[in-house]
Parts: sequence; C-alpha cells; structure tokens
Amino acid sequence: MSSTHNTELAELGYRQELNRTLSTTDLIIYGLVFMVPIAPWAIFGVVYNESKGMVPLVYLIGLVAMIFTAMSYAQMSQAFPIAGSVYSYVGRGLNPKLGFLAGWTILLDYLLVPTLLYVFAAESMAGIFPDIPKQLWIVLFLVVNTGVNYIGISFTAIVNRLFLAAELLFIVIFIVMAVTAISRGTNGAQFTTAPLFDSGDFTPGLVGTALSIAVLSFLGFDGIATLSEEAKGGRKAAGTAMVVGLLLVAFFFVSQTWLAAMLVPDTQQFGDDEVNNAFFGIVEQVSNHGWQVAFLAMNALAVGIANAVAAQSATSRLLFSMSRDGRLPGFLAHINTRTRVPERAILLVGGLTLVTGLFFVGQVGLIASLVNFGALTSFMLLHVSVVSWYAVRKRSRNVFLHWVSPVIGFLVIGYVLWNAEAAAKIGGLVWLAIGCVVLAWYTTHDRGIRPEHAATGERAAAGERA
Repeated sequence: MSSTHNTELAELGYRQELNRTLSTTDLIIYGLVFMVPIAPWAIFGVVYNESKGMVPLVYLIGLVAMIFTAMSYAQMSQAFPIAGSVYSYVGRGLNPKLGFLAGWTILLDYLLVPTLLYVFAAESMAGIFPDIPKQLWIVLFLVVNTGVNYIGISFTAIVNRLFLAAELLFIVIFIVMAVTAISRGTNGAQFTTAPLFDSGDFTPGLVGTALSIAVLSFLGFDGIATLSEEAKGGRKAAGTAMVVGLLLVAFFFVSQTWLAAMLVPDTQQFGDDEVNNAFFGIVEQVSNHGWQVAFLAMNALAVGIANAVAAQSATSRLLFSMSRDGRLPGFLAHINTRTRVPERAILLVGGLTLVTGLFFVGQVGLIASLVNFGALTSFMLLHVSVVSWYAVRKRSRNVFLHWVSPVIGFLVIGYVLWNAEAAAKIGGLVWLAIGCVVLAWYTTHDRGIRPEHAATGERAAAGERA
C-alpha cells in the first residue's frame, strides 16, 4: 500500500515526506475532535434564543446544508489525495490562481479557528477560576497544543482518541441526567417533539439563522482533507471520514440539544446574565454544582486542547502544501526528519495564534464572523471545481454527484455568505485583497516549483545525485 501511495503522489508531482500512519478511523476521530461533539454546550443559550427553542432543528438544517459540501470534498479528495485540501482541489480542478485564492481565504478560517477556540476555553476556565487572567489560559493551552503537534501525528492521534472518549463519556452522563430529570418532570419538563419543530414559532427567517450558526458549528470536517498524505486507507479514506464524521457529530448535536431544550419548557428567552452559561445552568439544575464545574472543565479542555490541536494541525498542513508549491515562503515546507511534521509551519501557527488570541480576548462574535467568511468563500470555489473537473473535463455521467450536489451546495453557501454580517464581509474582502497582492507578487517573480513541474524536478534531482 505504501508504494501505491508513493506512486499516487509522484503522479501528482510530489514525494512522500509526511508520516503515513493514520487509519480511516483515525481520520474520523480527528474530524469529530475538530468539530467537537460537545460544541453546543458553549452556545446553547444563544442558539436557543435565536431559534425560539428549536435548537436541534438548527443542527438538522445545518447537516442538510453542509452534507453537500462534504460530498464535494469527498469527490475532490478522491481525485487529488494530497495535503492541500481546498487549495489543491480548486487549483487542480479549476485554475491554479483560483486555487491559491481558495487556499488563502480558508487560511483566514484556519488561522482564526484556534484563536476562537482559545478565547472560548479561556471564558470557560474563567467561570471556574475567576481570579486567573484569561490571557494566561490562552498561553497555557497554546504551549501544550504546539508541543503535541510538534511531537508527531501519531501522538496527536492518541491525544485525539483520549479526548474523544472523554467527551463521549460526558455526553452519556448528560443523557442519563437529562432523561432522568425529564422522566421525573423536573421544573415541568416533559418529553416533546417541539424542539425539533414547532409550527407555531417556525419562520423562514429561522432557516437563515440556522445556516449561519451551523456553518460555524460544523467547520472541521473539511480539516480531514489536510491529512490526506498521512492517511493509509486509500484515495477514498478522507472522503469517507468527512461524510461519516459529519453525520456522527450531527447525531451528537441533535440528541444533546433536544434533551436540553426539553429541560427549559417555560423559558422563552435566556437573559443576558445567563445566556452564555445556559447549558451549564441546566446541568446544575438536574444534578449539582460539582457536576456543573466538571462540565465547564470538560468544555474548556475539549475546546482549548483537543479541538485546538486539530485546528493547528490542519493549518500547518495547509501552509506546508502552499509553501511546497512556491505560493508561500519556502521555509514553511520544511519537514522535521525525526517526527516528520512541518515543524516551522506548526511554530508559525502557534506564534500567530498567540498574538491574535491575546488581541481578540472577549471578541468572540467578530472572530466567528471572520472565520465564516474564509470558509464560505473557499467552499463556493470547491463546488465550482467539482463541476469543472468531473462534469466538464472528465465528462462524468454521474449527474447527482457532479452537477446537482455541487450546484445545491454552491447556492446554499452563497446564501449564507450573502447574509453574513457587514464586518465579516469587509474583513474578509480586505484579507482577499491582500491575497491577490501576494499572488501577483509570487506570479511576477515566478518563485518555487509549481505542482505540474515538481515531479520532473524530483526526477532530475535524483538523476544528478546518481
């Protein structure tokens, strides 16, 4: 299998440098950790208010919307099983320059996601230790995560498994607590399907709200594609892991929020003083303060370490891939010969995250909106690349996968992007403009070896050594 992978990379113009040790199960676990099965805990109150109590419906709508993007990722990862994710897919399936812009825009997402996670984690830890500055938690989490990623992808996979097991254990604990409380009618709670759909409160505007929330909640499944050169399950491994991971995490989101929503039957809206800790207030209501603290700690560790480790890993692989193609400074393509990780990219991500994390403390809304812009723009280009590569170039007869699905995905993502906050659009367009300048500079100076010439360069180098 190793020789097969090496041949596939050689055909695409690269040689195997990263450590290919991840199974398809590892990829699924990585995706789940990146998306965080307990993600609804931190934003339950906000989503509850926006959705008029129909929180699980928000995640179901989000799943339907994002599954089309997951299928487009699966198709392109099968065609190009390399580490660059959407940068490589759009570059090879559509146009190299558009590929750079797709990589550049999702880089905004990947660089700010760790920042967002550290800010979330610091807020949770502040709820437990109010006297400790939030900035200190950010530094602590970042140092730990950079160390985990630096040691190697195999160690990262072990950490992912441990944290996923812990998160699933807490989900089971909450389900037991919630079902017991509802069965007893705690505070008037009763089993009902109203959180899934309430015709009296449902409005078309709720769909738009749901999509905006869901995009941020489900971000992470796409990060699996950045590990394609470290997967040993064949061309379909990354695509399979993305779709399976998305379905599994949606199940966890819906089941938890359905139960939690049934435990607040008489609340129309959470107040400003309780909205940010609404879920943890429910936990205390059905158990005790000790369990509330335990859930807060689990949330902080899952987001601040497990999720952030996955995000930093994906970002460093994207930087490595773009640098390898001569689209970013060449020093980022350096691989540690012992751990076989892109060490300089990992350290750069750590440094940038430290700066942005300390700067954006307390500004969760702004970070989240900028993250969405980067992801949404690149997703739209991804859908176009599926049509370009399969339907146009390969003349595929699979109408659903290569025409219908990407077109629906493009329209859904376009709708969400069109309705994004003004600050997100302005910040995203500024970032895109900077990317155009960078692209023009690298194009003018013709720096680096392009993907289509990399294989020739490697063979020539091998011949000279011989």
